[in-house]
Amino acid sequence: MTSDSRDQLLPLYALLYEATVRRTLEEDLGLAGDLTTDAIIDKGARAKGSIVARSAGRIAGLEIAISAFRLLDSSVEAEILVPDGRDAAAGQVLVKVHGPARPILSAERTALNLLGRLSGVASATRDIVSAVLPHRAKVVCTRKTTPGLRALEKYAVRAGGGANHRFGLDDAVLIKDNHRLLAGSLTEAVRRVRCNVGHMVKIEVEADTLAQLGEALSLAVDGVLLDNMSTELLAQAVKAAKGRLLLEASGGITRETAAEVAATGVDLLSVGWLTHSSPALDVALDLEPGP
Repeated sequence: MTSDSRDQLLPLYALLYEATVRRTLEEDLGLAGDLTTDAIIDKGARAKGSIVARSAGRIAGLEIAISAFRLLDSSVEAEILVPDGRDAAAGQVLVKVHGPARPILSAERTALNLLGRLSGVASATRDIVSAVLPHRAKVVCTRKTTPGLRALEKYAVRAGGGANHRFGLDDAVLIKDNHRLLAGSLTEAVRRVRCNVGHMVKIEVEADTLAQLGEALSLAVDGVLLDNMSTELLAQAVKAAKGRLLLEASGGITRETAAEVAATGVDLLSVGWLTHSSPALDVALDLEPGP
């Protein structure tokens, strides 16, 4: 997905995030509930307000945030003004909410934590995708995700215009250096995989050198992860591969270096920090008494 195809962003099934949101609410509410809100706010009180972007960025996770309010009270209503996959300016209202005051206040931090985190991932992804737009390479995330938030953070990468690598260990084979070392050779590792894995599963191998790439080419695997190679070596790898398999550049890629890496002709830029180190987007909930 590119920045120009964000209208194709598919929503997450609620099944994929409701358990996470529920656990996060349980963590915050504990055994005694929201002592502050329950002591101050009358049971029948109502409120209305807006979730606002305090800083500019790409938005991701609004339905997830809204679900936090609705898990505490299904009567909370919300109107999304800036949908996921769109950019918001600083100060822009993202969603309006109204309903019973207690559940809105009690779910506020959970909703904002998730929305800010996911929008931060989407914003960082948008920026690096924009940097490589003149080239054909795609930006992909990795399995370096926050425990318990993988499906959500990978969704945020898609909202930012990026694409997803493996979701887990069970959806593709990636033979890394430790696999190769323990198997004795890359050739032996690939042989063992082909003896034990179904024909529908793709095989990617990691290569640190051009010699390892040459061995991978002889094995007719589906892709090679070129790990921590200089742009000069990446260009040589692209020339050697001649389009016979997918080439993925990985290791230390930043927004500043992404265009140079993409210009080598690789197919994918694998960027782990998108999901493990992106700063959260600053978002807030502004409330007032409501009908």
